[in-house]
Amino acid sequence: MTDRAVAVPPSPPVAPSPPAVRSPTASRAQRRIRPLLKHLLLAGCALLMLYPVLWMVVSSVRPNSEIFRNAGLALTHLRVENYSNGWNAFSQPFSHFLINSLIVVTGAILGNLFACSLAAYAFARLEFRAKRLWFAIMLVTIMLPVHVIIVPQYVLFSQLGWVNTFLPLIVPKFLATDAFFIFLMVQFIRGIPREIDEAARIDGAGHPRIFFHVILPLMVPALATTAIFTFIWTWNDFYTQLIYLTDPDKYTTPLALRAFVDQQSATDWGSVFAMSVVSLAPVFLVFLAGQRFLLRGIATTGGK
Repeated sequence: MTDRAVAVPPSPPVAPSPPAVRSPTASRAQRRIRPLLKHLLLAGCALLMLYPVLWMVVSSVRPNSEIFRNAGLALTHLRVENYSNGWNAFSQPFSHFLINSLIVVTGAILGNLFACSLAAYAFARLEFRAKRLWFAIMLVTIMLPVHVIIVPQYVLFSQLGWVNTFLPLIVPKFLATDAFFIFLMVQFIRGIPREIDEAARIDGAGHPRIFFHVILPLMVPALATTAIFTFIWTWNDFYTQLIYLTDPDKYTTPLALRAFVDQQSATDWGSVFAMSVVSLAPVFLVFLAGQRFLLRGIATTGGK
């Protein structure tokens, strides 16, 4: 008896199962929930970063006995006298120190705008010997900490008789010592088409006229960014001003705030925080007023 192979008929092909279809309501809900969660996360991070500032503002109207006992933002006792006491705590009103800071900041802004823009135009548009080498040296100075050069600078300014004056804080700005702003303006000028320069040169304009009448008006975002950063950094500068200013009448706002802290007696912390809020207000207002220029100056690379 012989075995016969039985032919097995092939199984019919199995049709693939259709993909799961999401309901329009579920997908629409997900699109709404994700942005909401992102905004809640960002709001929580912003509140976490702003908490020290908010605590300082609340502590500026608290009694001294409650400032360091309460880490929250709830206000139980209101003491507005902290502002008047802090304003008149010294022989000069606190406005005297605000004016000193304003003088230093104004000189620093004018110096950086004038000197850094000229140096940036030279690096971006002029051709001279060892241009790349000097540009590299300029960039290296960005990484040089101020503590390295403060001693020779102090010796130089002391020999010039500039200690205890505003000159060491203002004059170096007119010598293009802030390499960060030079680099910022160089990158901005490189984004401006050279055809604009060539058209002005065909009309008979030289480098001074091209710079002041063509390039400088197009550099408004970069100039505004330089002015805002110079204002914030100079206004909050404590280390350099502490070294060169020794007369209390020449104190700027950071030095005046430091003078509130007395090591020999109890410190009126309510007045300290009150005047800290006053000194922070100009920085906050300048940042709000120039925020759009900051975005344009940093994000853009020149005229289109």
